[in-house]
Amino acid sequence: MSDLSATPSADSLPNPVIRLDGVDLRHGAAGGDPRLDDHRSLTDAQLRRRRDAEQGMYLAESPLVVRRAVAAGHRVRSFLLAEERLEDLADVVAACPEAPVFLGGEDQLRSLTGFRMHRGAMAAMERPREAAADEVVDGARTLLVLDGLTDHVNLGAITRTAAALGVDGLLLSPGCADPLYRRSVRVSMGAVLTMPWARMPRDADGGWATAAARLRAVGITLVALELSETSRSLTDAPVAAAERLALVLGAEGPGVSASALAAADHHASIPMAEAAGLDSLNVAAAAAVACWELGRRPGLG
Repeated sequence: MSDLSATPSADSLPNPVIRLDGVDLRHGAAGGDPRLDDHRSLTDAQLRRRRDAEQGMYLAESPLVVRRAVAAGHRVRSFLLAEERLEDLADVVAACPEAPVFLGGEDQLRSLTGFRMHRGAMAAMERPREAAADEVVDGARTLLVLDGLTDHVNLGAITRTAAALGVDGLLLSPGCADPLYRRSVRVSMGAVLTMPWARMPRDADGGWATAAARLRAVGITLVALELSETSRSLTDAPVAAAERLALVLGAEGPGVSASALAAADHHASIPMAEAAGLDSLNVAAAAAVACWELGRRPGLG
């Protein structure tokens, strides 16, 4: 193992502060210091989605998201910082004295992670306990139900929008992307760390009938945002009059699944300008429009 030495410029910190100069940054079977494993192979999305969940961790990337992760009460496993970022985050780092801080230049960070780090700051965090669906539903007035959404960028953008526009929580189908995957967390600007979310179990055949019945039993109207023969505007009654509402959004391309459409109380769509020759928006853009409109329902705001 390489001899890791503390940087004199960080002597005031209570943390172990370690420079990457001379450290073995190689990956996997090629060797490498095991203390850096949380920050390796970050471009292998399939590997990281599986390994991070199995090891009970997630990655907070960018100074703002690192701050929000710590403010959310999540424990830091380690920091990985460009040297020029240490001063910006010194207060956050010092508040987590047991977490080692790895410091390096841009080339070293890129060699370790496999990409140019966003704003030179990252923290490996302990993954919080995943909430049960009933915890997210309890007391919620407006929910988003994400049906088969596998794109992490869209998931992060939707979460950021939902938090900004007053949505109370997210329910995810079993096949949805991981909200705590690095790109989702970063694109959400850390909103996913405070937005309540849970995975909603589906029927054995993959259907939504049982989940829909559970929502309906507590007074929640289920509305699928999908263009269909029965779609109505979000401003039309009874959609606009629903006191508690869960809006179902599907993935790009396939849209809301047939089973979710069948289980929904109503279908709704966003009117498009005929001259544009388009019949839909990107799912993140559609979520923004819908969340804004649903937030104007009587009794909200």
